[in-house]
Amino acid sequence: MSRNSLAGTKRGTSKSARRYQNDPKARAKKKAYDTAYNKKTVSDRVDRNRKRREGQKSGNPKARKGSGYDYDHATKKFVKQSTNRGRNSKNGGTSGDKRARG
Repeated sequence: MSRNSLAGTKRGTSKSARRYQNDPKARAKKKAYDTAYNKKTVSDRVDRNRKRREGQKSGNPKARKGSGYDYDHATKKFVKQSTNRGRNSKNGGTSGDKRARG
């Protein structure tokens, strides 16, 4: 992209930001995605906080902040943070991925 093709756009903006400024269709698609994504992450965070508070009220030492444990929705209990991160499907939590790794 030459300097002349950037005429009319703000300096210092990223390539993707310029694309969304200049393409209303792409901008609308991104806005719809961002809206759905932000709704999901807030509700998940709220749910995790609720489970942690419930665990603290019942006296579960693993529910305390800084204890090194997270609430895992797959097993419905508190597990070590490293275990919870390792089970994440984005990090290869499916049986096929595990078989491929050996």
